[in-house]
Amino acid sequence: MKEKKRESFRHFMNRESTAGFVFSLPFSIGFLMFMVVPMGLSLYYSFCDYNILAPPVFVGMKNYIKMFTDDPVFLKTIGVTFYFAFVSVPMRLVFALIVALILFRTTKATAFYRAAYYLPSIIGGSVAVAILWKRIFATDGVVNQLLRIIGIKTSFPWLGNVNTAIWTLIILAVWQFGSSMLIFLSSLKQIPVTLYEAARVDGANRFSQFFKITLPLLTPTIFFNLVMQTINGFLAFTQCFIITQGKPLNSTLFYTVYMYQQSFEFYNTGYGAALAWVMLGIIGLITLILFATKKFWVYTEGV
Repeated sequence: MKEKKRESFRHFMNRESTAGFVFSLPFSIGFLMFMVVPMGLSLYYSFCDYNILAPPVFVGMKNYIKMFTDDPVFLKTIGVTFYFAFVSVPMRLVFALIVALILFRTTKATAFYRAAYYLPSIIGGSVAVAILWKRIFATDGVVNQLLRIIGIKTSFPWLGNVNTAIWTLIILAVWQFGSSMLIFLSSLKQIPVTLYEAARVDGANRFSQFFKITLPLLTPTIFFNLVMQTINGFLAFTQCFIITQGKPLNSTLFYTVYMYQQSFEFYNTGYGAALAWVMLGIIGLITLILFATKKFWVYTEGV
């Protein structure tokens, strides 16, 4: 009897499904503990008056009602975040595509340039770069120093002006186009050379080749980059938190920073959780809109 049980257990352990289950178990446990459970708690806390220091008190829809009826800062952060995402993302994708087209031609220095252009995407989100960026646009920073060199004497407060502060963050975001550039570069290599050869035989110039061949065949990649970068744009945090802290007059206050302030600085953790779920809904809605419009401009071979 024991021998049969041992043999049955050995057979069970040697099955491919068992091996897959065992190797996926660490991820499953981590996903459950660090994603599913925290999300469930966050959803519960969004309906509570909770400040971390005291037990949560259920208040129903109070946090959500306050958000839309009695919190002008919430509406301000929505506007700032939308402006940042809808301006920086298209600019980043355009720059990424232009650089990818330039680096598509292989030379001895191509590998170096690809690594150099990708480097900002690796270090661009770091605290050190944010501090450096803050110094560059300070009144005595590099930008004003360069303007003085060319004869423009100025101590313009780039980070202290409501019209220019947000643009310092947008420029930083656009500078981090390396990941999108590499994806575009990879897609460009997948376009059959025979299409360009046939177009040249038919007398098409480079301008026509780009808009009739390259751009249509890149639309799936453009769509992927657009979705991913839009989500990243709405979740931007470090630039605002380190460089401007939302100043001046909340003109650069990102939604994520306001959510952090409510949760961990003002100890309105329940309200911060409600803000998080509203942001999740906004990102989900925008993603659905992008997928709904996909069929009108994304080229799919054979459809």
